[in-house]
Amino acid sequence: MPYKPNDLLSRHFENHGHDLTQKVEELLSLVSSNSPNLPIYRDMILTVLRMAQEDHNRWNAKITLQALRELEQAFRTLEQFKGRRKVTVFGSARTPIEHPLYGMAKELGAALARSDMMVITGAGGGIMSAAHEGAGRDHSLGFNITLPFEQHANPTVNGTPNLLSFHFFFTRKLFFVKEADALVLCPGGFGTLDEALEVLTLVQTGKSPLVPVVLLDVPGGTFWQGALEFIRAQLEENRYILPTDLNLMHLVHSAEEAVEEINQFYRNFHSSRWLKHQFVIRMHHKLNEQALQQMQVEFADLCLNDCFHQHDHSAEGPDEAQFNHLTRLAFTFNARDHGRLRALVDYINLPENWVQPAQKTQRLAWEQIKVS
Repeated sequence: MPYKPNDLLSRHFENHGHDLTQKVEELLSLVSSNSPNLPIYRDMILTVLRMAQEDHNRWNAKITLQALRELEQAFRTLEQFKGRRKVTVFGSARTPIEHPLYGMAKELGAALARSDMMVITGAGGGIMSAAHEGAGRDHSLGFNITLPFEQHANPTVNGTPNLLSFHFFFTRKLFFVKEADALVLCPGGFGTLDEALEVLTLVQTGKSPLVPVVLLDVPGGTFWQGALEFIRAQLEENRYILPTDLNLMHLVHSAEEAVEEINQFYRNFHSSRWLKHQFVIRMHHKLNEQALQQMQVEFADLCLNDCFHQHDHSAEGPDEAQFNHLTRLAFTFNARDHGRLRALVDYINLPENWVQPAQKTQRLAWEQIKVS
């Protein structure tokens, strides 16, 4: 949705006898006059000026400065990896090298790299080190946390441009999710459980885009199985969550299954966004008419007052140029049942629901003629 400038900020300074808006506009014109983001930067500067005017607390000012610096540094560093699929891997830093989970995490990193996906971890030891070791430096990103005691990043990313250090946990966690096209959760401690539940909460509430969330354990492992049993018995049975919320995660027992789950998610689905009141899914392949008609019935509960319709980018309005070749599926999503939305993604990923390429259609027709 287009950004709306916060005119309350301008009026705040006008009401206090200061006309700073024009001065801010002059400063911004020295940087860039063409950026569509100028209204956002304008409001950022006015927000800081209002904080300076009120000057309530030095600690508040230091938190704001540190967070802003970390965000800007991370945005600038990660720009070089833009356009590459990334998978965040969570798991215990205490997993020893000889543990089967360590070997599985290493296999996972290697398998993700073969699929040309980058591996994001907290840059520590255990599962994090194993996943990076398997992926190699060129397919690894480490988001380290600065602690009072000495902490070193794992050898794969230590001392490389692929390592970012964060002072605040909240900014670090933001990028774990923001940069992820998928998340793989291995067994771990409080930190892993915290990350798992936060990720599920963000996806369940629509605060984070829908991505595959994969629970990975060794064959016969009970870590995630036990967690799922608790969720079903205590959360689902007591109606604290919807039964369909369980669609948001998938348990697997091998690195190959984990990567296949991620690749399957993006088989036709590309990405999604809100456009005014419409939820838009970008797809690699157009859905055939039969699949579209069946969708109107099977997934009608996801729509508020409008059915599904698909179109190309020209009928949608401005979008990023690299997405112009993608087909759009748009509908008035109820913005509540993201577990059912996950089921819809599975549906559009079925090859039998796509319009087949003309070349393949012609080949099939020729084969039928030869048989007849």
